[in-house]
Amino acid sequence: MRNIIATLACMVISSYASCQIADGPGSWRPADTVSASQVERFGADRCFFVREIDDDVFARIYGKSYKRECTVPLSDLRYIRALHYDAAGRILVGEMVCNKAVSDDVVAILRALFEARYPIERMVLIDEYDADDERSMAANNSSSFNFRYISGTNRLSNHSDGMAVDINPLYNPYVRVRGGVTTVDPEAGRPYSDRSRSFVYKIERDDVCYREFVKRGFVWGGDWTSLKDYQHFEKRR
Repeated sequence: MRNIIATLACMVISSYASCQIADGPGSWRPADTVSASQVERFGADRCFFVREIDDDVFARIYGKSYKRECTVPLSDLRYIRALHYDAAGRILVGEMVCNKAVSDDVVAILRALFEARYPIERMVLIDEYDADDERSMAANNSSSFNFRYISGTNRLSNHSDGMAVDINPLYNPYVRVRGGVTTVDPEAGRPYSDRSRSFVYKIERDDVCYREFVKRGFVWGGDWTSLKDYQHFEKRR
C-alpha cells in the first residue's frame, strides 16, 4: 500500500511539474501574447535569455538568413528570447539572432525597453519572411542577423554578421537623397520619412531606445549625414 501511495504521489508531483514547465516561458512561441501575471509568475529573468544556435533554430534559418554561402561561423551567432510591449500595451514574445559579441548587450537593451514599456510591434526571426528584408521591414518586424548585401551595392551589410539591429523599421525607414531622388526603404515607410511628424513607434534622438543602444557603444543610423537609417543601430568591431 505504501508503495502504491508513494507511486501515486510521485505521479501527481510529476504531473504538476510538467504542467508548470509546459506553461512556462520555454513553451511560449514567438509572437505569442502573454499576460503580466504570467510574467510575474515565472519571473522576467526566465523570459530574457541568450543561447547558442541549436538544431531547431538552425533548421529555421538555414537557406534563408543563414544562406548556403554564408561565411559567418554558426558559433559566432546567438539566439535571443525576450518580451516586448506593443503600442496597444500587449506583452509579446520576441526573438532575434545576433552576433555573440553583442548578444549580452542586445538582451540587456531589450530588457530595459520592456521595463520602460517602449513599444516594439513585432520581433520574430526574419526567416518568417524568407529573409526578405523588404517584407520584414514592411511588416514592422525588428530583427538583426541576415546574411545579405547593402541595398543597391555589392557590400555586405553589418546585419550579415549580426552586429546590427533594426527596430520598428516601417516607421523608421532608410532614407537617401541622391540627384534629387529620394529613396525610402521600405517603400511602405515613405510617409514616415518626414521626421517632423509625430507617430507611434518613431525612434527619436535621446528617447529610451536611442539611449539604451548608444550607451552600450552602438551607432544610430539616424545620426548619419550622407543618408539616414532611422531603424538601424550597429556596433563596429
